[in-house]
Amino acid sequence: MFHNGEEVLLTASIILFLSIFAGKAGYRFGLPALLLFLGVGMLFGSDGLGIQFSDSHFAQFIGMLALSIILFSGGMDTKFSEVKPIASQGIVLATIGVFATTFITGGFIYWLSGFASQYVSLTFPESLLMAAVMSSTDSASVFSILRSKGVHLKQKLRPTLELESGSNDPMAYMLTLILIAYIQQGDMDLMEAGFSLVIQLIVGGIAGYLFGRLAVYIINRINIENESLYPIMILATAFLTFSATTLCKGNGYLAVYIAGLIVGNSKIVHKKSIGTFFDGFAWLWQIVMFLTLGLLVNPHELLPVASIGLTVGIFMIIIARPVSVFLCLLPYKNFDLRGKLYISWVGLRGAVPIIFATYPLIAGVEHAGLIFNVVFFITILSLLIQGTTVTLAAKWLNLIAAPIKKDAFGIELPEDIKSAMSEIDITPAVLLHGNKLMELTLPDHTLAVMVKREGRYFIPKGNTELKENDKLLMISDNDEALLQAYNALGIKDYTIKKN
Repeated sequence: MFHNGEEVLLTASIILFLSIFAGKAGYRFGLPALLLFLGVGMLFGSDGLGIQFSDSHFAQFIGMLALSIILFSGGMDTKFSEVKPIASQGIVLATIGVFATTFITGGFIYWLSGFASQYVSLTFPESLLMAAVMSSTDSASVFSILRSKGVHLKQKLRPTLELESGSNDPMAYMLTLILIAYIQQGDMDLMEAGFSLVIQLIVGGIAGYLFGRLAVYIINRINIENESLYPIMILATAFLTFSATTLCKGNGYLAVYIAGLIVGNSKIVHKKSIGTFFDGFAWLWQIVMFLTLGLLVNPHELLPVASIGLTVGIFMIIIARPVSVFLCLLPYKNFDLRGKLYISWVGLRGAVPIIFATYPLIAGVEHAGLIFNVVFFITILSLLIQGTTVTLAAKWLNLIAAPIKKDAFGIELPEDIKSAMSEIDITPAVLLHGNKLMELTLPDHTLAVMVKREGRYFIPKGNTELKENDKLLMISDNDEALLQAYNALGIKDYTIKKN
């Protein structure tokens, strides 16, 4: 179809532009951007504008690269302080929850394929394989939807969902490979399979921790004059972590997520610029991954599986996912009924199940085409039903919390500056002590460096008159004395960030 590289580049750039515009338009109507990226890929595919793409190996490779970046970026954005209180719940959902979803859904698919005579009958292992492929919630979908919506949830639901979606891919991945091997060999030592699964998790966890620590050590001690190379070094770390761990028979997806957690929760130089780079790069690869998967599918092949896909998809949403969530969270008391219902609802399927569905295709498993098309249909269904109602479900269940106060100035001090930076709101109580900056009694070595007033920023002087609703940025090397001064002045609304 393409005659030279320029045509490829032109087409790719047009597709990217359309994806971004579609994502922006979809946001206004409450549609997940990732669903629209899939749609753009399908529009340009064989049943649309005619781009012929059927290379499952290449799609799988793109998915591997994208997931490495997305999981690493998701780990960097996850704070230990948020995850620690719900770590056990997230891990149980990511392991036992995936296992339970596989067997509940697999049993239903087996019954359905035997009951509905118009479809080819699947064996029980084949039914389990279809269920295992789509048993994990998709990290790309959960991360992007929760963060783009900007919804603040009660009961620590957001870190729970992000931890689950970031760490449950390994279990689904290993179940998929085990079931493919079982179907092809016709027999398998279950004890050996279970031992292999545990080894992969252990090796993946240890490797992720070690590579994360190594990255922090190197980046803080290497002195590169060009700051732009630091994000590239972290990117190389993500790829190294995934590939080396996988070659050592560990789970690369788990390793890369843990490495991101370690790096994101450590003090490293140029942390803000590295985080900004990864946010944009993760979005780029999400677009590329969903576009590639959209090109891979033939939409006309989805129509024959629409009824079984709809039946299985609804079953997963209203029965399999809630049952597995409630079973996993039965010992825990920190989620009430509303919280468990919300976790059950945000069981989004996305790119990961489609990528995992390419493994049976490449392995030559019988009925792999049926599995791929059903999984693709259910992914679209999940994004349409669950992805568009993330905020609405939280409102219905009264789980939306007050938004966290954001920094008015958005300034971060370098790691090596041992100072405290604080932002205070100027209230009538503060102005009772005088309306000029010099009339505020503050400790020595404390500077008022900036004022925000009605969206404008300026540097104050001693005789600057402060007004109600002003925001004042302070820097001090004595945060305890600064805190005492605030209390004496009646300043109650402030934040202090220390290095």
